[in-house]
Amino acid sequence: MIQLWMDLFISTLYFSIGIIGILLARGGIKLLMSVEIIVNAANLNILAWAINIQDYNGIFFVLLSISIAAAESIIGFSIFVALHRKGKGIDLTKLSDLRW
Repeated sequence: MIQLWMDLFISTLYFSIGIIGILLARGGIKLLMSVEIIVNAANLNILAWAINIQDYNGIFFVLLSISIAAAESIIGFSIFVALHRKGKGIDLTKLSDLRW
């Protein structure tokens, strides 16, 4: 069985990769992927602790979090599609172009 510290180490590694991705992202898709990596790291952390203390309510919380993250990804992707259709490309500095 995988020990708790291994899960927490992997979760910390994913979280670090996500933070570095947010700091270095210039495009919208990379930023959205980095946010999803951070959410997945948090889900892995919650799941590891829930299994360790044998409280399986954490599994339901992770499933809820995954569904909310999927909806957030769809909204972010639709904003990037709207930027692309405007002909400006998917650059984060041009988000003000979607104003009224």
